[in-house]
Amino acid sequence: MTTKRPPLFERLKQGLEEGIAHAKGDASLRTVEVPKEPPEIDAKTLAALRAQTDMSQALFARMLSVSPQTVRNWERGVHSPSDASRRLIQIFSQHPDVVCRTVRLPEIKLTGVKIKAGGSGRRRIVVEHQTKRHRAAASS
Repeated sequence: MTTKRPPLFERLKQGLEEGIAHAKGDASLRTVEVPKEPPEIDAKTLAALRAQTDMSQALFARMLSVSPQTVRNWERGVHSPSDASRRLIQIFSQHPDVVCRTVRLPEIKLTGVKIKAGGSGRRRIVVEHQTKRHRAAASS
């Protein structure tokens, strides 16, 4: 069942009425903080993150709802993940249990994965502690 949106005029009128009520002190408008952009992730870090999960590129791609070719291109540095993909990678790097539970994968623990401020003020996902096995897998 689809709910029909009120006409544009009605929505504008309601917005103006709310604004006037707020200006008069009769109403309080709710404000929210706009989320920051998702953190960046480079090809090497993405490969290290995936390697730590012991997931194939195909399984990692399926978890993110992208094609295996897309993950290959990200890991080779041919393309970068979209903002939406970076947001999901951020959530996965911070809460892998939530993402795994949502897509019905076994729970995964990540170690040494952090979000740090970069030189230009942009945040980046970093993988700090890699085992030899994870470094080898990430480089292949």
